[in-house]
Amino acid sequence: MFVLSGYDYLLVFLLVSALVPLIALGLSAVFRPKIVSAFRKSTYESGIEPRGDSWIQFNIRYYMFALVFVIFDIETVFLYPWAVAFDKVGLLAFIEALIFIAILVIGLVYAWRKGALEWT
Repeated sequence: MFVLSGYDYLLVFLLVSALVPLIALGLSAVFRPKIVSAFRKSTYESGIEPRGDSWIQFNIRYYMFALVFVIFDIETVFLYPWAVAFDKVGLLAFIEALIFIAILVIGLVYAWRKGALEWT
């Protein structure tokens, strides 16, 4: 009757993962304060009155540092399960991991040569 009978748990997981954000948004819409005032619309900066305009242009170096951080954070996420199962994966997986690390090192060298890691 059900063609993909082995995927029942996946279907339940997808339904729950779709319903949790919808329920959270619905509850926040029901229980949030409804009164809108000028004070509530003001910018909040640690209890201090904001000074100046909030629309300022940030230096591109902030974004470059963030991208380099994300790249190496993802590297850690992908290499951790591989390292845990290292004795079971074999030589081919070891070579694949070395290729993965080499690609990331090439990206690091590129960012370094472009000056993305310089903070001046």
